[in-house]
Amino acid sequence: MPQYPSRFAVAPSGFKESLSAPEAARAIAAGIHRVVPDAEVDLIPLVDGGEGTAEALAEASGGRLLLRTATGPVGAPVPTHLALLPDGTAVVEMAAVAGLALVPRTARDPGRTTTRGVGELITAALDSGATRVLVGCGDSGTSDGGAGALQALGARLLDADGRELGPGGAELSRLARIDTAGLDPRLTCTGIQVACNPYNVLCGERGVARVFGPQKGASPERVEQLAAGLERWAAVLARDVAPGRCRLADLRLAAGTGASGGLGAGLAALGAELRPRFEVLLGRLDLDGRLARADLVVTAEGALDAQTPRGKVPAEVARRAKLSGRPVLALAGTLGEGHGQVPGVDACSSILPAPVGLAEALGRGAEFLTDATERALRMVLLGARLGPVAAAAAVVQTAGTQRPSTVR
Repeated sequence: MPQYPSRFAVAPSGFKESLSAPEAARAIAAGIHRVVPDAEVDLIPLVDGGEGTAEALAEASGGRLLLRTATGPVGAPVPTHLALLPDGTAVVEMAAVAGLALVPRTARDPGRTTTRGVGELITAALDSGATRVLVGCGDSGTSDGGAGALQALGARLLDADGRELGPGGAELSRLARIDTAGLDPRLTCTGIQVACNPYNVLCGERGVARVFGPQKGASPERVEQLAAGLERWAAVLARDVAPGRCRLADLRLAAGTGASGGLGAGLAALGAELRPRFEVLLGRLDLDGRLARADLVVTAEGALDAQTPRGKVPAEVARRAKLSGRPVLALAGTLGEGHGQVPGVDACSSILPAPVGLAEALGRGAEFLTDATERALRMVLLGARLGPVAAAAAVVQTAGTQRPSTVR
């Protein structure tokens, strides 16, 4: 008799500007229950340091959210939050105060947006009595190298005439020196960790301005201006801030320095430890054990493409699922070049039933994700009835993979 999956681990990321990770998990679960009404579904919404990180860690640990108002990425105050965990760690989610979703589409210019609010939330964490601060990097709308955060923490960024720089990465090319006399003294006795994508570096051809600047609204000319400014920023940070504080020998190319538009480099210069985000975040969720108990693992993200193996949630879920031999189905808003070559993903599918406009795709994300889960799972069950050869052909036809599926 064929073996049908009855225990599911649902471990998605969020879909930017459409669904949070918990919303995505619930949408997938709804699709599973349409096909297997009595299924055991373990919801494991995953965060990568971006949107939803503080809330997810507070929920997982029994912590609480602290509501605050801080400077948003375009300079106006925004309602935001941080989490305080039972072990005394404060979680500052940069996306909650400087994320791309907080930048109006008409104002998307990373040469002008600021991380000042991140520094204000770190100050709020210190004021709350936190003994450690964990900064989650991801989904940023900035490219200022963390300059705004350092300014909020008391550093003065000065040009050759002694005038303070304004907000945004476009200002960094004028930087002459950094005055650290006013830095919050509590920074020296509070451990700061940055959960970041280690593939992101500050400078060079794969630097954050060139890789992510266009996604944040930068023109080709602006990209080169930002890249030059971040080179200047790295040099002045290394001279004026890093000595006696920084753990890194190279602020230009060290792993994670490009996180969130270079926020990683700015905080590293102050002494923060840059850690691979999944090592920091997923260990709190017993992810490996929960994946091992499932018959089928379902993950999801906004896009599945050649960048996915470079530190994205579906690739990490697939890697961990394969440690216990679990099959993996990945769902995505879009399937780009290389989507069929993500290690550990056995089958993948776009959630869109037909070509639709961006606004409709974002607005109907939950509906599309639930329907796509139902379609994919029905094919999995059909494959279980037909046998492995026919199943592989069926999934290739309907799920968009570029190689035979191993889902049984």
